[in-house]
Amino acid sequence: MATNKESGMAEVVLFHHVQGLTPGVVAFADELRAAGHTVHTPDLFDGHTFDSLEEGSRFAGQVGFGEITARGVRAAGPLPRDVVYAGFSLGVLPAQKLAQTRDGARGALLIHACIPVSEFGAAWPGQVPVQVHAMEDDPFFAEDAEAARALVTEATDAELFLYPGDRHLFADPSLSSHDPDAAKLLTRRTVEFLGSVDGRSPR
Repeated sequence: MATNKESGMAEVVLFHHVQGLTPGVVAFADELRAAGHTVHTPDLFDGHTFDSLEEGSRFAGQVGFGEITARGVRAAGPLPRDVVYAGFSLGVLPAQKLAQTRDGARGALLIHACIPVSEFGAAWPGQVPVQVHAMEDDPFFAEDAEAARALVTEATDAELFLYPGDRHLFADPSLSSHDPDAAKLLTRRTVEFLGSVDGRSPR
């Protein structure tokens, strides 16, 4: 039987947002699986999910953002190195750290957020393609927009996609913030991105 790499498919580690591993995050992962990719969805909240950003943010603050990032790094430990790291909002923390610091990364998808590259290293790894996706008037992303533009300017292979609107977790179909049209376009772009990186040699 052909492996993912042999069949031209990518392997993805997808980290959830601050409301937890919701049915919507799982549904997004299932869309990628339906396109033929392998997707891992680590639960960084030990089964907890929350009905609002505020509740999830309080829980994340209690756990600690450093600990949540460390949980993501530990979750990736047993997995292959030649994967694409993806994160929704809070999940961008471990996704971006792993993409910048774990040898072998094939790519990164930073959705709803972007951390300054300097948090995890001197520069973005030259052989790791990256995409950032967010709504242009999302007040949460406004804090990250400068970091995202700097990443796109500095990195060898980087793109920033801004969608019309002001919703934060627009790609999660289980939340009221879901935007079907933007989510559909993001999913299509994600599948295209995964198809473009599967043939690359990992760094």
